[in-house]
Amino acid sequence: MSSQDLKMSQPSVILATAGYDHTIRFWEAKSGRCYRTLQYPDSQVNRLEITPDKRLLAAAGNPHIRLFDVNSNSPQPVLSYDSHTNNVMAVGFQCDGNWMYSGSEDGTVKIWDLRAATCQREYESRAAVNTVVLHPNQTELISGDQNGNIRVWDLTANSCSCELVPEVDTAVRSLTVMWDGSMVVAANNRGTCYVWRLLKGTQTMTYFEPLHKLQAHDGYILKCLLSPEFCDPNRYLATASSDHTVNIWNVDGFTLERTLTGHQRWVWDCVFSVDGAYLITASSDSTAKLWSMSNGEAIKTYQGHHKSVVCCALHDGADSSAS
Repeated sequence: MSSQDLKMSQPSVILATAGYDHTIRFWEAKSGRCYRTLQYPDSQVNRLEITPDKRLLAAAGNPHIRLFDVNSNSPQPVLSYDSHTNNVMAVGFQCDGNWMYSGSEDGTVKIWDLRAATCQREYESRAAVNTVVLHPNQTELISGDQNGNIRVWDLTANSCSCELVPEVDTAVRSLTVMWDGSMVVAANNRGTCYVWRLLKGTQTMTYFEPLHKLQAHDGYILKCLLSPEFCDPNRYLATASSDHTVNIWNVDGFTLERTLTGHQRWVWDCVFSVDGAYLITASSDSTAKLWSMSNGEAIKTYQGHHKSVVCCALHDGADSSAS
């Protein structure tokens, strides 16, 4: 067993999946065994995210966000965040876990006090929000919506500092930012990825410099994701699509490195392991899969859901609160 195989078998690896069968499932990454199932009776689950300290799992549904204790056997959520009025499509955490952000089809981006479960700020996107990412500087949120708008929300100035529309009336489905803040990628409903270099202009305003336009798939791109900091030596972009595949692109030139084939239906979500050696995917075929990035082979299939699996979350790194 290699050191990478050993790492994925450690109990400190948290892997969760969810979707349309109203359950959240926790898996042993290496064996594929489901060791815990949580009921989510209110709605489907659109998005999952694990806190940096690995203690809590956020599940975004319609219209609530529920926070569950990762290490508890209790089936009840620890907290509930309730002021959205439609599907919550994006959720994430500030790097120290001090606050949470979300985006919803109700047209808003919200920032939440984690402990009090109260909304601290709200930004109006004026269209259904499909995706929100936090810039590595921790002071800017970038959102993409159904009308094709990308907006940068400056948390220091408490306002929208930048707005662009890469393709009019074409929904932005997913956004991803390079770990060092140097690049942002937006994926849309026409299978296109727009790539920009992120620059700081005058008065600290973020400036998008067009870098590349990539026709990544013939169908929808449902998730795009840049590889993490410790993915060495190459940097990759993963694009998950309605065409049942995930394409892996080398960021240096945006050449197609390989195509991951094996899912039978739409691939909705994907997440890299912390070292970039593995990729987890979630699909409408009711399964999630673990892939080796070195050869593109599916190592493990996680079976147990009864309907579409549309989101997955993985935390196999160190507890960030201990660093």
